[in-house]
Amino acid sequence: MLFRDERWPDGTPCWVDLMVPDRAAAARFYSELLGWDVQFGGADTGYYGMALLGGRPVAGVGETPADQAGMPAAWTTYLAVSDVDKIVAGVVEAGGRVLAPPMDVMEQGRMAIVEDPTGAVFGLWQAGLHYGTQVTLAPGALAWNENMSRDFAAAKDFYGSVFGYSFNDISNDQFTYATLDLDGRPTGGLGQATGDYQPGWMTYFWSADVDAAAALIPGLGGTVVENPVDTPFGRMLMAKDNQGASFQLMAPNEQSGTQEGWGV
Repeated sequence: MLFRDERWPDGTPCWVDLMVPDRAAAARFYSELLGWDVQFGGADTGYYGMALLGGRPVAGVGETPADQAGMPAAWTTYLAVSDVDKIVAGVVEAGGRVLAPPMDVMEQGRMAIVEDPTGAVFGLWQAGLHYGTQVTLAPGALAWNENMSRDFAAAKDFYGSVFGYSFNDISNDQFTYATLDLDGRPTGGLGQATGDYQPGWMTYFWSADVDAAAALIPGLGGTVVENPVDTPFGRMLMAKDNQGASFQLMAPNEQSGTQEGWGV
């Protein structure tokens, strides 16, 4: 387990949060599956919950507002930015839309929710007291974020323009995919969504044992969408939680190896 106590570089997926009809049910599901300790705030925070590992925040859990009761349960990826207002202007200029304009979150930071030109929704986070996730390389921590788009070329143009990513194309005959690179390091992924794959930003969490998780998920009220499979990047599965929000789990395997610092 590695800890981070500083702001994430601009363009890096730095935080994820979940909006669901029943925050208590979500807390039970993920606490059992990922070992989180979810602590909910008071009315002044909208009862927003912080999911903790080792006493440090790794994700947020919120309840869908009453005036948005029909909104599907979903995870939102937030990209770190130094100036959220400037980036929002860039999003609009590049053909995106603003769904929730920049606003201060007490002293924790400043945020906005936007949509890229292909319809993928994501958040922007300008850190104040809250930097984002503070744990990496541990079961239950954020592992990866990717945008699977129906229009790979348009999405690539948008994210390159707004966030200054370079792209390392790892496509082959079976899929179209590139990593979103900053200063030569991959920070996330962008791929072409095909078939029945739900387009948009996807959140991956580390798991100690993907197969054990797959066996546990149905009993927690969730659904295993795609059974565990080995890839060069780890052993993965796709699932939905007990309120229908999609996510993926991944664990080190022989192909990926185990990064230094991995573990609880």
